[in-house]
Amino acid sequence: MVEHSTSTPYVSVMDQYGYQIGKAIGHGSYGTVYEAYFSKQKSMVAIKIISKKKASEDYLTKFLPREIQVMKSLRHKYVISFYQAIETTSRHYIIMELAPSGDVLEWIQKSGACSEALAGKWFSQLTLGIAYLHGKAIVHRDLKLENLLLDKRENIKISDFGFSKMVAPQMQPPPTPSYRMMSCFSHLSQTYCGSFAYACPEILLGLPYNPFLSDTWSMGVILYTLVVAHLPFDDTNLKKLLRETQKEVNFPSQVQINDEIKVCRRLALPAAGRGGGGGNPDQEAVAFKRGNSPLQDLIRRILRPASKRLNILEILKVSWVLKFLAEKPTSELKALEAICGPRTTEAGKSTPTPNTKSKSLTFTADKKKPASRIRSTGQIKPSKNAEKTS
Repeated sequence: MVEHSTSTPYVSVMDQYGYQIGKAIGHGSYGTVYEAYFSKQKSMVAIKIISKKKASEDYLTKFLPREIQVMKSLRHKYVISFYQAIETTSRHYIIMELAPSGDVLEWIQKSGACSEALAGKWFSQLTLGIAYLHGKAIVHRDLKLENLLLDKRENIKISDFGFSKMVAPQMQPPPTPSYRMMSCFSHLSQTYCGSFAYACPEILLGLPYNPFLSDTWSMGVILYTLVVAHLPFDDTNLKKLLRETQKEVNFPSQVQINDEIKVCRRLALPAAGRGGGGGNPDQEAVAFKRGNSPLQDLIRRILRPASKRLNILEILKVSWVLKFLAEKPTSELKALEAICGPRTTEAGKSTPTPNTKSKSLTFTADKKKPASRIRSTGQIKPSKNAEKTS
């Protein structure tokens, strides 16, 4: 339950609850995240402060309550922990676990492309975290490098559940040719949110989309960027982005990857000892083959049309992912398999195209200049006409 306070100035409110606000460590669309010292437990935490005056009515009434509800239900080693929510007449405060090592975007900007071992470690942790969410019928809908935080041991912590949602089990439409359905993954959403660079083609087209499969698409974009050091698709032009996402993803040569690493190094000096286990990151970067490798194959199987795209249960069983898992995904597999029934579409059979209209998306450009094609440049603004259940 959200706690209410009658105090208005946020400093006095934080003092009242035992929090000493420190420096700002992150900025989002609707709030700023600060590190803070919690005197009652003598520990550091993160506090997201949202101004009611600056946030939209739709966010305050729909997305924020949903974010708090979702975070309260989560307990997983690769997901940021929720501690407390406080509301005053002018602000909302979300107190959560602090990830002191920054985020994966910052890491790549400093150090360039990951080694395959480090990419495998981070992606397998991301897979376990998303498998946990999907096993609870929760979709994230805004997965990107900036939202993958790093703890003191540089393990992944999935954060920012502002666009997340608990999918009601009864919301299951009939099968359509555009989506390979499983009984637990058959809900379609019409709330278009997230970042353009990580958005699946269905979202870019403004069509009803499967949010579980949109999450896995974003995971594919993340994996590609980990090993190449730039985004797979150019999001500076929406029409070009749409064309690129509907084609098979291309992989650069080793020379191109090394050039990209040098660009990253000119932007910011690499942190000492980084690069996936020490040594020269230029030599450790993934060397893509002309044919195919297990890593390339996995990325291609994720960044494809929804009718063929891997869902999280299938990703969790891929041998390349399994070899990097530090622990057996027993609980995640059980949760997913318990709610997943047989597929409701048959491979190779087509059905009539559903009578759905596409919706135009609002492109909100990021004022910050893209850093070596790593940072996404546009945010998808949720439509005011989106259904309340989406």
